[in-house]
Amino acid sequence: MFRTSGRSRGFTLIELLVVIAIIAILIGLLLPAVQKIREAAARMTCSNNLKQVGLAIANYASANQDKLPGLLDYGNSRPANWMTFWFLLFPYLEQDNVYRRSNQTDAWGNGNHAAVVKSLLCPSDSSHNAGICTAGAGGWAGTSYAPVSTLFNQVNYYDPNKSGATISIAKYNVGNIPDGSSQQIAVVERITSFTYHGWSNATVYPISSYNWGWNSVGSVYGPWGTQWTPQTNIRFTGGNWPVGEAHPYMPNSRHSACQVVLMDGSVRGVTSAVNANTWSWACQPDDGNVLPGNW
Repeated sequence: MFRTSGRSRGFTLIELLVVIAIIAILIGLLLPAVQKIREAAARMTCSNNLKQVGLAIANYASANQDKLPGLLDYGNSRPANWMTFWFLLFPYLEQDNVYRRSNQTDAWGNGNHAAVVKSLLCPSDSSHNAGICTAGAGGWAGTSYAPVSTLFNQVNYYDPNKSGATISIAKYNVGNIPDGSSQQIAVVERITSFTYHGWSNATVYPISSYNWGWNSVGSVYGPWGTQWTPQTNIRFTGGNWPVGEAHPYMPNSRHSACQVVLMDGSVRGVTSAVNANTWSWACQPDDGNVLPGNW
């Protein structure tokens, strides 16, 4: 009787190369899908962050006689001296411990300048280092969002009741915005660090229309003008605008549309192709213009 060999035939080199090629093709097809899923998840998280911001603004108003948070207020040591926009919202963003830690100094006192608030960071914003600004206000905690100064700012408002402070508070309250809450953008996306320009979007950095490098259409350590439509799909290359680097004069987003929260609490994405007039109207609370339904 003859015995057959128990040895199995191995793959030839050509067969192995074919298998590797097939696997490479499958990976190449899979990666874009994975990236799309990640971006969709990041966009959803960003949208949820803005919804929480919109809710925090509404809750702040409810607790403060319908007043809106200002860009820079003075509290006569209650709970702090100088108080910034995001600091005023901290109790309504589950950051009451940071709010109270100021210990009657300033919003940025007692280490608060470096207090990172995760819900104020978009997952797609990679311009910071674990939430810390890498340009401008280096070492300060940053945010991926910025308030619209035309709504939350009153230029050079002098208040003798607050130690004679010149502050930047909202001109209107939540119930009397002339153009209506559904016609007014409250907060936009804006990256944390503008490396090329040396500016940053720091959370509690002092801001006003009066000092600290602020102007009447600015927002959080550097201006952005209402005449500039949002930058979308931006990248961080270290180059100069408009090559692809985010510019501090504009709202900017890594998403295909810049997400914004309106004063009625709704969140929507606005592309860079939005009509410039429409965008300006959405940022001005009292221009009397009605936004088109499809903006």
